[in-house]
Amino acid sequence: MNFSLYIAKRYLFTKTSNNAINIITIIASFGVIVGSIALFIILSGFSGLRTFSYSLLDASDPDIKITTLKGKSFLLTDDITKVLENHPAIEASSKVIEERVFLEHNDKNEIAYIKGVQSNYTQITSIDSSLTIGSWLDKNYLNTAVIGRAIAIKLSLGIRSFGDPLSIMVPKGGTGFINPNSAFYQTDVQIVGLYSGTEDFESKYVYVNLEEARNLLRFKKNQITSIELKLTNALEADKIAKDLQKSLGDAFKVQTKEQLNEVFYKVINTENVVSYLIFTLIVIIALFNVIGAIIMMIIDKKHNLKTLFNLGTSVKEIKRIFIFQGFLLTFFGMLIGLAMGIILVFLQKQFSFFMITESLAYPVEFRFTNLIIVILTITTLGFIAAKIASSRISREFIEK
Repeated sequence: MNFSLYIAKRYLFTKTSNNAINIITIIASFGVIVGSIALFIILSGFSGLRTFSYSLLDASDPDIKITTLKGKSFLLTDDITKVLENHPAIEASSKVIEERVFLEHNDKNEIAYIKGVQSNYTQITSIDSSLTIGSWLDKNYLNTAVIGRAIAIKLSLGIRSFGDPLSIMVPKGGTGFINPNSAFYQTDVQIVGLYSGTEDFESKYVYVNLEEARNLLRFKKNQITSIELKLTNALEADKIAKDLQKSLGDAFKVQTKEQLNEVFYKVINTENVVSYLIFTLIVIIALFNVIGAIIMMIIDKKHNLKTLFNLGTSVKEIKRIFIFQGFLLTFFGMLIGLAMGIILVFLQKQFSFFMITESLAYPVEFRFTNLIIVILTITTLGFIAAKIASSRISREFIEK
């Protein structure tokens, strides 16, 4: 066994005659354990929160969305259809008509977006899984709609309130004099379902069948505002979007889910990085205890170091003893902390000790990447701390 490593293990696992040093070493170990637990749990918490947030986007946004750059709508031609049908990475597609509208119910008003979708839309997004009450649209029933929970609250709407419909209105186009009594196209719909999601999403859409939206907006048969796509492999969305952009030309805008929610993704990732840096700072502060423990050990073992030096041990090897000691102290403390952190994460997943709401547990997720990040962070900082502490050792210090 390496000489320096052997002596370091003896110093680490053998009690000294000075109880103060033993206590300081225990405190230093406890600091590393707590720091490791905190860092792993916060990373696992943000992984769970990110997955949960992304799952909300799965209900509101497709893998890829195609819109026109000129105007709000376009005609779906045979050429566009062939491009989509011939692309092997596209699992399903849905025509969409989307427009800003006025909502009215019992003298209460709200502005939102009508979104007309085809019957296969639940294959594009997981919107049906976000329904809290009622059911998704049925193509066999006309004049029905699914709305966000926030819209329902603002307009005091319930589901299947027959005889008490929601009025959807859109301004008529054209120029010249407009009669205020007939300035809007209007349709009345019965609410069959409420969906939940992010605050913006819940306040944004009224889902109706595509034909309902086409009739309200007076669109032509093949006139739509966008095409939404489901991919066989969402991880290749960027590459597929570039391929489609090249095939469709500059007249269209092809956006991935991440591009549609660019700000949201940046906020989530930034919060993750900032939280990691904050808790890394806490670990660094805890490692000052390791530096102090090693320095105290160096002072306590000064007589032994002089003996080792006289027996031919170099100053470099003596420094290496305490580098190994500090590294082992942080390494074993990290292992204990990680073991406890993993147990706590799985307990939260299994028993939901911490709740956001009465029905929603704080999401956590075990990932090996988080494990690797903690190991690299703690071992690197532990090595640096040990290096700093051992730098006190010199020939003059030993011979003094």
